Amino acid sequence: MANDASAVFDTLSPAVSGGSLADPFTPPADSSLWRKNFLLGAATASYQIEGAVNEDGRLPSIWDTFSAIPGKVLAGDTGAVACDHYHRWEADVDMLASLGLEGYRLSIAWPRVMDAAGVPNRKGLDFYKRLLNRLKEKGITTFVTLYHWDLPQHLEDRGGWLNRDTAYRFADYADLMSRELAGTVDAWATLNEPWCSAYLGYGNGHHAPGLANDRFATQAMHHLLLAHGLAVPVLRANDPASQKGIVANIGRGTANSESAADQRAAHLFEVQHNAWILDPLLKGSYPQDLFELWPGTEPLVLDGDMETISAPLDFLGINYYFRTNVASDGAHGFRDVPLEGVERTQMGWEVYPDGLRDLLTAFRKTYHNLPPIYITENGMASDDQVTDGHVEDTQRISFLKRHLAAVDQAIKAGVDIRGYFLWSLMDNFEWAFGYERRFGVVHVDYSTQKRTIKRSAQWVAKFLKERKARA
Repeated sequence: MANDASAVFDTLSPAVSGGSLADPFTPPADSSLWRKNFLLGAATASYQIEGAVNEDGRLPSIWDTFSAIPGKVLAGDTGAVACDHYHRWEADVDMLASLGLEGYRLSIAWPRVMDAAGVPNRKGLDFYKRLLNRLKEKGITTFVTLYHWDLPQHLEDRGGWLNRDTAYRFADYADLMSRELAGTVDAWATLNEPWCSAYLGYGNGHHAPGLANDRFATQAMHHLLLAHGLAVPVLRANDPASQKGIVANIGRGTANSESAADQRAAHLFEVQHNAWILDPLLKGSYPQDLFELWPGTEPLVLDGDMETISAPLDFLGINYYFRTNVASDGAHGFRDVPLEGVERTQMGWEVYPDGLRDLLTAFRKTYHNLPPIYITENGMASDDQVTDGHVEDTQRISFLKRHLAAVDQAIKAGVDIRGYFLWSLMDNFEWAFGYERRFGVVHVDYSTQKRTIKRSAQWVAKFLKERKARA
């Protein structure tokens, strides 16, 4: 069908099953991907790549604590060493630049830059200054996320995101970072995926700090969003030339049947995954349907909170990976009904690029104040192996092609999308799944820290080189 992202890309270039790069990716002449100002980059996160968790004054984070608990992370893995980026950052920046990637999205490790009393840690700050200055020297656009889940453990000991005071401590942290790094950051994102922090961290316990209570999840979410709202004016004051936004992960929910119950279940899935975050940011209120799913879990909201949370954004970061097929659970919620015969990744997630286009076009209709969008994460995990010095990750190339097609379709439908960051630059610590799941376009041998450019990275680099030649 004409609007199927998979079908669109099948017509754009030869099959990649053999891994050949003889023919570069060639979108149609009218594709937005040829636009000189459409940013193409890659993303990482501090705890997933830096390592050096006990060096230069870094304090423990909730992920240091959580991953040390037996059974919480696959194979007992931790982020103690990860990709050793803290020591190898110069070579990693050179590698990023050699691929021609135009943007780099990274995060700051809150426990690395200030102590429990809020006193700046100069060694930690200097690390990020050196990193960002080198990126600017290379002409790479910098997107910096302040919070990518590594909350200082001392704040969790005082209640973490269940404690309203953590939102104010986050504003202090944002103040320090934007004063210290002003001029080196093109775009600030306050939070990465508050849904994961709130629900996986406090609702079902799959992520740090490992608590499991629906009431905890809604209150943690409110304090996360409040932290965002408190930080935005601080960032604006200290670094006025940069963009300010937030990053949300979104999920496409489809109904298992045409029954009213299953259709309602799919709606509630998207309320929980999307509207729970976007409604407060863009409408200034929580969706009431959320509390149909979780009766009696309304968070404590003080006067003025929603106005703080819904302050205008310069951009909205969107992370998308897969869709979920659901049916009614027979009560007031939904249950997953995995489809058979569909393409899946190493994570078990369905490859469904049309879901990205469908959600983006729906958001444009739902939120009349929808800010410009960057796709801040999109990618897939595969069990990649190095053979004769090469990694033939052909499924990833196909995945990226089809999702970029979906982005192009959304732009043509009127959605203001200004860039795309693939996840991830390199294989890394994949949270509760440890090091087994590989999302990178660069392979990392964790025993030697050797980086090997995968075929997908070569494919992206070749396209960017061709786009530059056409400009």
